[in-house]
Amino acid sequence: MSSGAKERMLARAARDIRPGMTVNLGIGLPTGVLGHLDAGLPICLHSENGIAGVGRQLPYAEADRNLIDAGGAYVSPVAGTSYFDSAVSFSIVRRGRLDLTLLGAFEVAMNGDLANWMIPGRFSPGPGGAIELAQKARRVGVITMHTDKSGRPKIVERCTLPLTAAGCVNRIYTDMAVCDITPEGLRLAEIAEGVDPDRLQSATGAPLLMPEGPIPTF
Repeated sequence: MSSGAKERMLARAARDIRPGMTVNLGIGLPTGVLGHLDAGLPICLHSENGIAGVGRQLPYAEADRNLIDAGGAYVSPVAGTSYFDSAVSFSIVRRGRLDLTLLGAFEVAMNGDLANWMIPGRFSPGPGGAIELAQKARRVGVITMHTDKSGRPKIVERCTLPLTAAGCVNRIYTDMAVCDITPEGLRLAEIAEGVDPDRLQSATGAPLLMPEGPIPTF
C-alpha cells in the first residue's frame, strides 16, 4: 500500500470521529488516525493502559519517557488528561463508555466477525484488550488494507482465523473502500478515487451490495 493510500484511508476514518465522542484507537494502523484529527476537536481519546485524554504522538527527543499509549508510542497529554490503573481502564470499556473503537484486522467477515489477534504458526503476544474493545464499544470500526501481502482478500464471507469477537464490526475502512456491515449484507459506502468497482469486487472475498446511483468517493 502506498503512503498516499494509507494516509487517505486514515483521514477518511478520522472524519467519522465526532465532537464529544470517547474513542479508543487500537494498536497498529488505527493509531495513525491521531495525526488526522484537528487538535481542537473536543473528544476524549482513551488508551487501555490507563489514559483518558491522549494527545499527539511525540518524537523521542520531545517525549516524556513515562507517558506511552497501549502500543508503546510516546504521546502527549491534553487539558484534562487523567491517568488510572488497568482495572479502572477496563471498567470504562466494560461499562460501554466508549462511543467508538477503531481496530486493525487480519480478517473481517461479511457478518461483522473480527479476527485480529493471531495467525496460527506465528508468534502472537495475545489478544490484549481487543476482545473486550470489540465486544463492548458502542461502535466498532476496522482499519485494514483491503488485501494481504499476497493479494488475498482480508474481507471474506467467513473468517478462517481465530476470532477476536463475533458480529462486532460496524464499518470497515481500507485503502480501496469504506464498507458497512448491514442486515442485508456487506454494503459499499464509498470507494477510493481511481478504484474501479469491478476491481474492488474482485479484491473482496464476499459479495458487495452497491449503492444506487453514483458511488461516493474519498
